[in-house]
Amino acid sequence: MEETFPVREVWHLPTRRLGRTVTVYHEVDSTNSRAVAMAEREDAEGLAFLADRQSAGRGQYGRRWLAPARSSVLLSLLLRPPPSVARPVVLTAWAAVSVCEVVQTITGARPRIKWPNDVLVQGRKVCGILIEQGARGGRTASVVGIGLNVNQSGDDFSAAGLPDATSLSLIAGGPVATDDVARQLITQLDDEFDRLCRGDRASLEARWASLLGLIGEEVTAECGVRQRGRLMRATFEGLTLRREAGPPVVIAPEVILHLDAT
Repeated sequence: MEETFPVREVWHLPTRRLGRTVTVYHEVDSTNSRAVAMAEREDAEGLAFLADRQSAGRGQYGRRWLAPARSSVLLSLLLRPPPSVARPVVLTAWAAVSVCEVVQTITGARPRIKWPNDVLVQGRKVCGILIEQGARGGRTASVVGIGLNVNQSGDDFSAAGLPDATSLSLIAGGPVATDDVARQLITQLDDEFDRLCRGDRASLEARWASLLGLIGEEVTAECGVRQRGRLMRATFEGLTLRREAGPPVVIAPEVILHLDAT
């Protein structure tokens, strides 16, 4: 029997594709798990799930994601995008660029994307993204989970053993309304997703490459083997590294585990 969780409220946002229905929980195991559980529904496309708190939130590589209640935007979206959009690199870029736009609007600070799925401000992590894909009940779906730190204090991060994390309130110098951030983020995600589904990948790709902040820099790419070189170009089809010896190498984004300045 499917476990039930207390719902705080349901939002109906004036969006095009995503977030027309947003279920906001007081507490859940994981918003990604709630999205996966709904994947068989015919009307599941674009559903959004928020939680004040997660008891079993998870991040990349199975890491747990926990935060004090109402201190973060804990958001998952259930999508059935076309194949060209469903690629993990495209979905991650879409989510990360949308987060960056919202973070900069709220705080005035310029974020950057840390490969593959984190957003940093002033070198500290403010957001993590988790993409989960698969078939359930004969239907293929993508679940995009976003954990955006909003009102955690420095003491909260110290107590959690996260000295390299930050929050919007710390960056902005004062408290920020978490629900307002969530609505703003869903609206931004919807705008970007609508452009993607109408065939405009170029603008997203250009902003993603810029926000990586590594074009023209010497980098190391971990992809089973270690590749070093100057990053000349970053697209969804491949990252081009110019090496000291030999021709440039083009690496598919999906195989790159880590990408850092050398």
